[in-house]
Amino acid sequence: MIHWDEGGQACSAKWHSENGIAPHKKIQIADDTLTADIAYRLACEGTAILYRGDFQNARQLLQALVRRVDKPTKKSKRVDKLNKEKTKSPLDTFNLHRLAQSQRARILGMLLIQVNTDHSISLRRAPDVQQACLDVYGEQADSYVISLRELLGVISAHEWRKNGVPILARGDEPICVHPHYGVFSPVRGEYIQLVCNASWPKAVSTNSLAFDIGTGTGALSVVLAMRDIQKIIATDVDDRAIACAQDNIDRLDLSSQIEIQKTDLFPEGRAALIVCNPPWLPARPSSPLEHAVYDPESRMLKGFLAGLKEHLLPDGEGWLILSDLAEHLGLRTRVELLEWIEQAGLRVQKREDTKPQHKKVFDQTDALHAARSAEVTSLWRLCSK
Repeated sequence: MIHWDEGGQACSAKWHSENGIAPHKKIQIADDTLTADIAYRLACEGTAILYRGDFQNARQLLQALVRRVDKPTKKSKRVDKLNKEKTKSPLDTFNLHRLAQSQRARILGMLLIQVNTDHSISLRRAPDVQQACLDVYGEQADSYVISLRELLGVISAHEWRKNGVPILARGDEPICVHPHYGVFSPVRGEYIQLVCNASWPKAVSTNSLAFDIGTGTGALSVVLAMRDIQKIIATDVDDRAIACAQDNIDRLDLSSQIEIQKTDLFPEGRAALIVCNPPWLPARPSSPLEHAVYDPESRMLKGFLAGLKEHLLPDGEGWLILSDLAEHLGLRTRVELLEWIEQAGLRVQKREDTKPQHKKVFDQTDALHAARSAEVTSLWRLCSK
């Protein structure tokens, strides 16, 4: 629960944070008279702001906070200049970037909105967010408080879910998957294209069975099904991912080809093809929503490699789809990756590479631009020794 005083009354409501943020202790009620400078000072000092004015003004206030957070101070400019003179390592740059992102999220998460039991919002000019919130939070018995930033993320995710993300085409018809909130969206199409273009391993001709490890939205399972793999078993441990993948499979009428199982990594048995697109960066996620990007100590990557051999049919292959961004950031070396492959009793039969084309690759203002501009995404074709 979150507690505050309002109009001389003690008030409380359920607190909800998808990022796992604890309920705020210091809360100030605010309306449209609150200036951005005062709001920024309160947020920096650790005081959360429960907004009672116009919803669109609250959005504008959040945008004003973004501008203040992102505007470099004279002190930070001096520190940046000093750090450049000391020649920071890529790992130092990454750690400082993560710290800055964490501080930014903390400050921007201080602007709060109360949502009614039916997921409506009792502010002037508030949008209809009932279905978007119902999709994420389910039925509620009481009103709850969330950060406006999280609410806007829920609204944005609802639009992605409605409109879908194209992953390939069937004739003139785009084939889309519809990401759910908290499930990584396949917006980086280069890894999809690698799987679309790769030739099948020999074993597929006699046993058209594939496993999709850590399926997420089910995008790779859909690609395999569209390429006429007869049976795909897709696995995940996250309930939202499983629901999302099942939704996409049902939308595309592929349930006769694709089966979803809740399990950590591999299902039982062996397959001719096993694909896995694990989180690419071996670092600790700062929130549950970051688990699709960050894999602490490369747990999933190592687990996939260690168990792959015993789940492959003769002449089968494991397709590991992995970016080398971690190598450019100093988080993992190519030597380490090759050693893990060797220790798992595997060999690299072939590697197919592509250059990412997402916006951050070309954004020279991005703190990680040097690493991103050198990034290569690879499909490692692995087989038993």
